[in-house]
Amino acid sequence: MKKTLFISSILLSAYAFPQFSVTVEIPSYLSDSDMYLYGFNGSKEILYSKAKVTNNKAVFKVDKKYTGMMRAFFQKTNSSVNLVSENKNIDFKVDLDSKNKFSNVVFNDQTNQLFGNEIDQQKKQELILPALIQIKDYYRPTEDFYKSLEKEINLLSKNDQLLYETHPFLDYYHKNQKYSVQEKATELKPQDYIDFYSKSGEYLETSLILKPSLINYLNVSKSNVEEGVDKLLAAVNLETPRGQTILSELIDIFNTYNMDKLKQKYLAEGNNLKCTINDRLASTLKSNNNTEIGAKMPNNVFVNPIHTKAKSLYDVKSNKKIVVFWSSTCSHCEAELPKLLEKYAKLKAQNIEVVGLSLDSNLDEFKSKANIYPWISDSEGKGWYSSYGDTYNISATPTYFILDADNKIISKPNHVADVLDYLKVN
Repeated sequence: MKKTLFISSILLSAYAFPQFSVTVEIPSYLSDSDMYLYGFNGSKEILYSKAKVTNNKAVFKVDKKYTGMMRAFFQKTNSSVNLVSENKNIDFKVDLDSKNKFSNVVFNDQTNQLFGNEIDQQKKQELILPALIQIKDYYRPTEDFYKSLEKEINLLSKNDQLLYETHPFLDYYHKNQKYSVQEKATELKPQDYIDFYSKSGEYLETSLILKPSLINYLNVSKSNVEEGVDKLLAAVNLETPRGQTILSELIDIFNTYNMDKLKQKYLAEGNNLKCTINDRLASTLKSNNNTEIGAKMPNNVFVNPIHTKAKSLYDVKSNKKIVVFWSSTCSHCEAELPKLLEKYAKLKAQNIEVVGLSLDSNLDEFKSKANIYPWISDSEGKGWYSSYGDTYNISATPTYFILDADNKIISKPNHVADVLDYLKVN
């Protein structure tokens, strides 16, 4: 009995302590900032930890095993740092410039130092190497400058595989990065991508390779995208977590690029699955189903409301509502919202209200801009980490919805001109 209890206590202690921690040395300016650590499931960010700050050090405790790409987000500066986790402790330092923007990031662990070198090497290979090769042609092999160029070209062309022998994720990333690089897409055939998705190991979903590689796959399949997608989904099997994550990514891509016919086809395919579906696909189906024409738009409880005493979206009473997702830093919003402002008096005369939900991360910038507009505005102050993306399937700003008096979606216009045209306001 004592032995059983002893073993149980060991198991419990294993769950009670974190798998690893991420420690960040920060300047005092960030000491009051909210900081979040995210992992990935495809392109979907998953919150793993919120930092605790003590003596200019922010510490993220991660209580689940995780190997792959991560992102540390610093809300006050609306900045993030990409890093690699091998389920081991990580520590780094961030510096700010005179405008409180990130100026330098220094990692102390070998994994992220190697990853940083990998990224630098890739940039040089893409930007500098082709130029050096062209310049070399203007010199004779006997000239010293030719020899110097040749030495630098050989150095930049070198890929030392031995560096990654003890770093399996970096090895995976290094070998498979070609699938996500647009310039290399034409060198690969559709079947190469299908084999990659079908046979790839456990790191695909956490590598940040999946979404850009799928976009490249669609591009090389452009003669018949639908046929290519059908072939891919048959190969990866929609009854598996991998197949469902790929389906989710494809639906999101079709949504972003307004490929509505394909989006509706594969959204229906996802909704019609009879097997158990994973969290990633469930989230995509829910956010899309939430925002279909005829659906009742999910309520939103206001956090930092302006120009209203209403507590939530449903509390705003009007014949119709225009809900616009926007940002003070969005150039398209800068161009479109003044046109909505010009017609606001006519909209109000018809008991049509505008509700702007902002994806700003800086609340001061949000308030400064929102106060220019007389309609109801709100922001969670979390930028693209706001709940709006998941709840309302927002992938770009501005995004418009028109609701009836019962908060049912009656139109999803693409531009402000479409909004005014639908409502017959001129």
